[in-house]
Amino acid sequence: MPKLKPYTLFPTQQEEARILAGIHADPDAYSLSDLEWEKIKSEIRRGCPGVHPVKERITLRLSRDVLAQFRSAGDDWQTRIDTALRQYLTEHPAGD
Repeated sequence: MPKLKPYTLFPTQQEEARILAGIHADPDAYSLSDLEWEKIKSEIRRGCPGVHPVKERITLRLSRDVLAQFRSAGDDWQTRIDTALRQYLTEHPAGD
């Protein structure tokens, strides 16, 4: 367990009882048994999920009109620029 901050607050026994009562009253809440927890524990991932291939953050200067056209087509404009660059690399292999 990670080291807790000095100002970490813990619920009182009464608060904990009310929290647990609320959990048990919720039909969508589900408590895992120790055996169920052991079965799924190895499948749980922490942190940022791995994405392959990993993209690298860079600074790139583009002409205003080129950028405006990519942005005008929607929120995923960065992905479309990446796709266009990949297509260029496919059509123009290194060494040509």
